[in-house]
Amino acid sequence: KEEEEKGGFIEKVKDFIHDIGEKIEGAIGFGKPTADVAAIHIPSINLHKADIVVDLLIKNPNPVPIPLIDINYLIESDGRKLISGMIPDSGTIHAHGEEIVKIPVSLIYDDIKDTYADIKPGSIIPYKVKVDLIVDVPVFGRLTLPLEKTGEIPIPYKPDVDIEKIQFEKFSFEETIATLHLKLENKNDFDLGLNDLDYEVWLSDVSIGAAELAKTAKIEKNGITYIDIPVTFRPKDFGSALWDMIRGRGTGYSMKGNINVDTPFGAMKLPINKEGGTTRLKKNKEDGGDDDDDED
Repeated sequence: KEEEEKGGFIEKVKDFIHDIGEKIEGAIGFGKPTADVAAIHIPSINLHKADIVVDLLIKNPNPVPIPLIDINYLIESDGRKLISGMIPDSGTIHAHGEEIVKIPVSLIYDDIKDTYADIKPGSIIPYKVKVDLIVDVPVFGRLTLPLEKTGEIPIPYKPDVDIEKIQFEKFSFEETIATLHLKLENKNDFDLGLNDLDYEVWLSDVSIGAAELAKTAKIEKNGITYIDIPVTFRPKDFGSALWDMIRGRGTGYSMKGNINVDTPFGAMKLPINKEGGTTRLKKNKEDGGDDDDDED
């Protein structure tokens, strides 16, 4: 009987404390914080990695600041982990305020491809960001706020580039103006908006310098685009290789540099590298040459 009376007394005390807690909460205005994934940014992406920033919007309805204890995050694709981690002591959310807390992560493509062989360069993969936000709130104690957000991210593949031919516009041994007819093949599952080229071209191991892109171009996904680029060089610097070019025998060329493109996922700088190619110099018809598309 004494144990029953003791148990009943304890229950009454618990009910009393709970009632007092609710009254304090109502009087002072304590409440549970809310959080959401406000946005996901990709500030930098290239052939090696993608830098991702997850913006968490956290709102504190309480009259006192609340500390962020830990942020646990996981990025997965089709249930497979790509990257995970934890950010401790992430700051404080001001009283009756809201804050954007940023989670910066980097996806290293080599790590992903080494782990999952079926993820191919040039593809677009789905991802899901999972975040557990752990906060310490007066009255409520320690709370875990689970968050999720889905999206897509590319695994970029560098485009192939070839010089289809080099066509004279004006020829002299001191200065020749020509046009490079370039073939660009996009092996990605997304379009590339070509904005600029940063590269150098060699003909027969002699640099003819860099050239500028006359206008922007769009390279369709898994497609091929042809662009013309004007160049100026000195044929006399080529020695005997010049006569091979003029006689139509072809000459070796190489290209190294980068192209700057826009994509649905942001701007990218992709390398271009072509060595050991062979092309011909063709004159315009008005210069007495033919206009065939001969190519070795």
